[in-house]
Amino acid sequence: MLFGRKRRTAIFSPTAGKLIPMSRVNDPTFSEEILGKGFAICPSEGKIVSPVNGIIEQVFRTCHAISLVSDDGAEILIHVGLNTIELKGEFFKPHCSEGDIVLPGDLILEFDLKSISDAGYDITTPVVICNSNEFEGFTEQIERTVSIGDEILSLKRNTR
Repeated sequence: MLFGRKRRTAIFSPTAGKLIPMSRVNDPTFSEEILGKGFAICPSEGKIVSPVNGIIEQVFRTCHAISLVSDDGAEILIHVGLNTIELKGEFFKPHCSEGDIVLPGDLILEFDLKSISDAGYDITTPVVICNSNEFEGFTEQIERTVSIGDEILSLKRNTR
């Protein structure tokens, strides 16, 4: 922290589509913010990019989810679809590995949106700040169309 000013962490949209409030996600783990606060996107294309400057912490074995940590310590989980762990990696292609340093817009995952949807899965993609209790600046999201790179949240560390 320089001269008493708090640095903000911008969280950008990792995919294009329809942004929805987390409370509207059809899974209580996300809608009740059990894992943390955030937002969700119903993607219109099958790619996920990094929403922050940071490092890839984990690429889940089934490739349906990726976690990363921003330079400012925000722990972010991007979970493509609901219950998509059941696909066991089918329709997912990671473009990153654990430990990779990423910048906003770097491609980290591709997925076959149509095949996932045709297999009967909800493609809603929650973006969760798992340590959201350490940050302030969360706002209730209104439903709207977003593009890759649109700023969704501007967070700053709690002073407590």
